[in-house]
Amino acid sequence: MPFRIVCVVEGHGEVFSVPILLRRIAQVVRPRVRLDIPSPLRQPKQRLLKQGELERAIELAASKAAPKGAVLVLLDADDECPKELAPQLLKRVRAAAPHVPSAVVIANREYEAWFIAAAESLRGREDFPPGLAAPDDPEAIRGAKEWLRDRRTPARYAPTIDQPALSKIFDIQLARKRSPSFDKFYREVKRCLLGASEADP
Repeated sequence: MPFRIVCVVEGHGEVFSVPILLRRIAQVVRPRVRLDIPSPLRQPKQRLLKQGELERAIELAASKAAPKGAVLVLLDADDECPKELAPQLLKRVRAAAPHVPSAVVIANREYEAWFIAAAESLRGREDFPPGLAAPDDPEAIRGAKEWLRDRRTPARYAPTIDQPALSKIFDIQLARKRSPSFDKFYREVKRCLLGASEADP
């Protein structure tokens, strides 16, 4: 029986890109695991933050994940503090679905900051210049999509197209070194995968 990870996300781009990223991490952490990743459930962040809305999404995700699986919530921090927001949401997630393993990760500030953290791995690819380099603090950038857009020729960034494409090629280990929130994502996915039954690789 495959191990199912059901994701709750806020952006249209994440619907396509998060499954790609989960499979890439699985290939490193536990390459023999059989993964089942349904299309992520998408709700706007501000809606999910409302009492009752996150709980409804989690109950649906948990029903899809059970009896063998996990629920993963991924949101952008924007201007909020991930270290404050994530524990608050995790408490609500676990209260809504205590019977299913779960994790909450807040990308600081945006999912695209993870690409910026590994900018050198994008050199000469997907219309990025050969000299592309990451800034000192990728997670401090407010407007990661615009940062990426402005460094491409021609200047462009469409989340539903470019986010999946970049999720396939950015250097995961480099991003872990420079982006604490991506390292958190990696570790949470690893924890879920290692919790999968060894009897069903």
